[in-house]
Amino acid sequence: MSNAGYFEANDGLSTKTVYPSEIIPFMDKFKILLGNGTTVEDLTAFEHKDFFYTVIDGTRRWVVYKTPNSGVTSKNSSNTRTELHEKREWTPEEGGKLTGTCKVMQVSTSGHARVAASYATVVGQIHSGEGHENEPLKIFYKKFPGHTKGSVFWNYEINTAGDDNSGRWDYSTAVWGNDMSVVGTSKNEYPAEPEDGIELGEEFSYEVNVYKGIMYLTFKSDKHETKTFTKNLISSDYTEKSDLPTQTQKMFVPMGQDGTERATAYKGELNYFKQGVYNQTNGKSPETNMVWSTGAETYGGDITKQYENGCYSEVWFVDATVGPGVPNK
Repeated sequence: MSNAGYFEANDGLSTKTVYPSEIIPFMDKFKILLGNGTTVEDLTAFEHKDFFYTVIDGTRRWVVYKTPNSGVTSKNSSNTRTELHEKREWTPEEGGKLTGTCKVMQVSTSGHARVAASYATVVGQIHSGEGHENEPLKIFYKKFPGHTKGSVFWNYEINTAGDDNSGRWDYSTAVWGNDMSVVGTSKNEYPAEPEDGIELGEEFSYEVNVYKGIMYLTFKSDKHETKTFTKNLISSDYTEKSDLPTQTQKMFVPMGQDGTERATAYKGELNYFKQGVYNQTNGKSPETNMVWSTGAETYGGDITKQYENGCYSEVWFVDATVGPGVPNK
């Protein structure tokens, strides 16, 4: 039985509904795309017991984001998500700030170990709202079956030069554990478990602060070293073929994705934040793409069966904020 929308009181289980907007007040700044393809514009006093609701864990109430390996998704992605979409759009020069404290409770238990996106979910991102609509930032959690600990890493996707976006690629940076490029040797042969990884159900937080064109990232977890990163969003490091990182040459170039980036990267381009669960494990055949097509079990899109058999992603947030970018301290 789902415990969506309920809270525990001294006299037992109450029937009072507690909505996500009561736990994270910034919901009025976002709309949401659910794992069944439904977009909801007004999140005040809204829940959906299959995808978006609240639960008690210990002494705190969390907002649950849940989505299957296969369902209905957006026009430009084959990956399902229950994910917030910021209503305000901003350029990197104008900036913005997103924070979140979360714990990943589930990633898909099926997939292909050699495919980089298998067993992974995105818990926060910056998305471009125009041009190629690429993604300057995606924050991932990934855990292989049988492992106790998973990896947290972030990806930057180039804003491809020219009108053809088919040469786009991501560059991945490890926070705790491995980056996205660490994969298995065959479908069911996994790499070593990361010693400094994050367990399912282990709390961590991130801060994304974009100020005057520079993105500042901070990641914190009680049992792990705090990590910080800086990335220029308005001046590219990848304008020539010779600039392609070794990681990109190994992952993307074999698929013909060897593009370069416009010199000004995302300068002047409208962006927005996204937060929640963006499942990277899908049912597409790995033969079509060894980075993103994970060949996971989908039960023909039957959401109930996917939930029953571990073929879904689920992330809980206990708090989050959104606002303007600020000078980096």
